[in-house]
Amino acid sequence: MSEFLDLETQDGIRMTWNVIPGTKQDATNCVVPVSAIYTPLKPNPSIPVLPYAPLRCRMCRSILNPFSVVDFVAKIWVCPFCFQRNHFPQHYNSISENNLPAELFPQYTTVEYASTSETGPVAPPVFLFVVDTCMIEEEIGYLKSALAQAIELLPDQSLVGFITFGTYVQVHELGFGLLPKSYVFKGTKEVTKEQILDQMSFFAGKTKPTSGVIAGARDGLSAESIARFLLPASECEFVLNSVIEELQKDPWPVPADKRSSRCTGVALSVAASLLGVCVPGSGARIMAFVGGPSTEGPGSIVSKSLSEPIRSHKDLDKGSAPLYNKAVKFYEDISKQLVNQGHVLDLFACALDQVGVAEMKVAVERTGGIVVLAESFGHSVFKDSLRRIFQSSDNDLDLSFNGIFEINCSKDVKIQGIIGPCTSLEKKSPLSSDTVVGQGNTNAWKMCGLDRKTSLCLVFDIAKKDGPDSVGVGQSASNQFYFQFLTYYQHHEGQMRLRATTLSRRWVAGSGGVQELIDGFDQEAAAAVMARLVSFKMEAEADFDPIRWLDRALISLCSKFGDYHKETPSSFSLSPRLSIFPQFIFNLRRSQFVQVFNNSPDETAYFTMMLNRENVSNAVVMIQPSLISYSFQSGPEPVLLDVTAIAADRILLLDSYFTVVIFHGITIAQWRKAGYQYQEGHESFAQLLQAPQEEADAIIKERFPVPRLVVCDQYGSQARFLLAKLNPSVSYDNPPAPGGDVIFTDDVSFQVFMDHLQRLAVN
Repeated sequence: MSEFLDLETQDGIRMTWNVIPGTKQDATNCVVPVSAIYTPLKPNPSIPVLPYAPLRCRMCRSILNPFSVVDFVAKIWVCPFCFQRNHFPQHYNSISENNLPAELFPQYTTVEYASTSETGPVAPPVFLFVVDTCMIEEEIGYLKSALAQAIELLPDQSLVGFITFGTYVQVHELGFGLLPKSYVFKGTKEVTKEQILDQMSFFAGKTKPTSGVIAGARDGLSAESIARFLLPASECEFVLNSVIEELQKDPWPVPADKRSSRCTGVALSVAASLLGVCVPGSGARIMAFVGGPSTEGPGSIVSKSLSEPIRSHKDLDKGSAPLYNKAVKFYEDISKQLVNQGHVLDLFACALDQVGVAEMKVAVERTGGIVVLAESFGHSVFKDSLRRIFQSSDNDLDLSFNGIFEINCSKDVKIQGIIGPCTSLEKKSPLSSDTVVGQGNTNAWKMCGLDRKTSLCLVFDIAKKDGPDSVGVGQSASNQFYFQFLTYYQHHEGQMRLRATTLSRRWVAGSGGVQELIDGFDQEAAAAVMARLVSFKMEAEADFDPIRWLDRALISLCSKFGDYHKETPSSFSLSPRLSIFPQFIFNLRRSQFVQVFNNSPDETAYFTMMLNRENVSNAVVMIQPSLISYSFQSGPEPVLLDVTAIAADRILLLDSYFTVVIFHGITIAQWRKAGYQYQEGHESFAQLLQAPQEEADAIIKERFPVPRLVVCDQYGSQARFLLAKLNPSVSYDNPPAPGGDVIFTDDVSFQVFMDHLQRLAVN
């Protein structure tokens, strides 16, 4: 496993198969698709930043890399992707075996280019706050203090705008400091760019161009008219703080049997159009703070009458959520507009009820936005996450903008698509596969927003057919497949950069290569890919049965790669390279990604969005939480995710990514309530209580969004956060050991699951 982690540290990539099945048939037989989880901006201090432009192949546009074959005498390099011979330009004249440019060093498989000639001027980032006012005074108070903190942390040169919404949408004119001034839009119908230009007097006293799309300063919009709504943070701090201080609950009366009239859709449409008019193509984020469901205008998810409940998974399955498809279509249009403009939508949804994350998911995910879901604007999950976005520390996000991601690969590899926060640019190429997964039909994607944690799941197709004539030109001598990932993006400091990662992987064909395939199998990456795939299929395919699909895949994989005598289940064994994979699938079947019962559509959308943007190690924690035990007998040690881990004299720390649970066994809880930790002679007990708390703090400190911390006792009501994740090896039909616990469920335990798997795999 460690060699896969080393590759990830160097290039930010984990592949399911590090030795690739060489033909289409071999790849199909391997069940888990050839795929990679790639973190384009993974921080690595050893990556060189080169101050010049990259050298591209004149045929396939790939970039010079350590796998290129170089003829130092003739000053020619051969592209490993299309075998084109390219001449080095004049300024590479002094190249020799002892004098190589950095991009040809074998250890620099990832390099970054920061060429000033290509990048143009540095553009300041833009933050447009869109704030819901249909909330109780207490919630508005929490939100005001969080916003005031965020405003203080904004970079001085960044531009800021402010919109509030309730029954109507108000765009605040921050550039007018004499008294509060805002433009008001009705919440019942969509607002176009043209209406914004007219009604917000962008061309006051001037003639408006008669044709073309009007966008930004280049089309005659004066800097002054833009600066009325988007100002540098340092200039408008006073006005902005006074607007925030005076924020009040939406003044329109709400009858007792009705919901507030909240026009979230129109507010986001106004925000998108305002940014499209003022700063098209430069890095900008709409940060929406929403405290309840949208009930007014386009994008509404429920009627105002409280007698009508908000849609559940059951309603969506039955097709009895009349507003759902309309709202999704509306947010799809907004996402297209934002992607076109290069802007991001971030969503902070804080309410006890649903707010419509499921409908907005498409706009947030396709623009690479951040999503935070909490119960209240006063909750640490929201407050700490918002602070973390702007605070500079070792764990900050380094928000980057306006990315374009491209893939180049050997001609026998095709790209099915990407599952993750990006949008296909529909740039069809010979590398595009006919089978489309996620955002496909292209070899280039738009990533409006990305940060150091954003990870994409790339799914490949092996196109090579069996047979003697399947070997392509130039491939005969080499059994390597090459991949190159190019990320062109606006760095958080403002300048444009290009990061290039080039890799090669060996391929094997036929039955002789089975052991090599097993040796190159990364079971953690495979679990993360299967989780993304199953979530994608649950959304995209009607009548899809996720548990059946996962079970079939696991049985086929074990039949192909397990060691056994036919029809003898007891003889079945798996190589250590595969042995944990069934456990991952068992926990994935029980996870919130597959078992949507008991979760709202909003929560499911949130969990899926987080899964789709995280790297392998975080995805594995979401699928199979980690459990650490603390006791007097031993130091902290990992234990099996099983109900037998519970004991009266133990503290357990569960990390399930979204929640961190500290669980005190019944004896420990009684001692704690008696206050032993404060008494002399019981220092070791005080240390035992402190250790899991320190570990939980360390986890919370480096994670985004900040997880929820639950501290509970055995047999307490919140113990459910732990019990729901444990393997029910002790159920009501076989009583536990004294001090242990029991899970009342009809779910099968892992042992029963493995018995069935062995029986089916050997037949």
